Amino acid sequence: MKILNIALLQILPGSTQKENLEKGITYCKKAKEAGADLALFPEMWNNGYRIPEDEEELKAQAISTESEFVRAFERLAKELDMAIGITFLESYEPLPRNTVVLFDRHGEKVLAYSKVHTCDFGDECRLTAGDDFYVADLDTAKGIVRTGAMICYDREFPESARILMLKGAEIVLVPNACPMEINRLSQLRGRAYENMMGLATCNYPCGQPDCNGHSSAFDGVAYLPELPESRDTCILEAGGEEGIYMAAFRLDMLRDYRNHEVHGNAYRHPQKYHSLIAEEIREPFIRSDYRK
Repeated sequence: MKILNIALLQILPGSTQKENLEKGITYCKKAKEAGADLALFPEMWNNGYRIPEDEEELKAQAISTESEFVRAFERLAKELDMAIGITFLESYEPLPRNTVVLFDRHGEKVLAYSKVHTCDFGDECRLTAGDDFYVADLDTAKGIVRTGAMICYDREFPESARILMLKGAEIVLVPNACPMEINRLSQLRGRAYENMMGLATCNYPCGQPDCNGHSSAFDGVAYLPELPESRDTCILEAGGEEGIYMAAFRLDMLRDYRNHEVHGNAYRHPQKYHSLIAEEIREPFIRSDYRK
């Protein structure tokens, strides 16, 4: 049985990027010792999800994908033989982006994703949104896993996970920084169920402003022939405390399920979904701060 162990690093940031680098390295090593195949950070780890109002200060906190902060996790992934999903405020013009980079167990960068659905009703109006969703073949100690990513608010749009499913994602990583309450957890449960995919969400713990822990994992497998009723797809829900929470995804079970069940792309009728890509927005959904 192939078990993919994803360590959700539900940890508090420090007051500086240097502290976050050192703590991030320490917790990746702890995750490897605990048997992790992949370690995932909460959203924008390099600065602890801080979005200053001052544009120059904001840009000063942003770093490139080739920065020493990011390259340190590239080297660490190779050293530990463990994939790492590191998050950061990325330098970009005209404004920074909210980004996750995924390194495989050899330290190869296989995916870089920037948040598409920025929270433009709040501080993220000062960020540049990403352009697309991506899937990569991630080399792990348990073999190749088709892996995608979405970030926090992305999960509230069914299109995000749908596109990742259509691109072949088996597991989707979800860095997060907000209160994970019953309705947001229900969104994740729905995304996993309707797309027959695994979702692993890493949030900040209690103590981080506007966060409450409850990192979670849903394996997307609702039905098994040996069970008379549907099963709970939630395989992990953390409490609010800081720590490493390990989500164990049964890859063989997920792949077999995807081969014969009715969800995902099995019975869709995309030729009838024209309204989904229409750009017109009508009342009551018009918002003055909406950005394309």
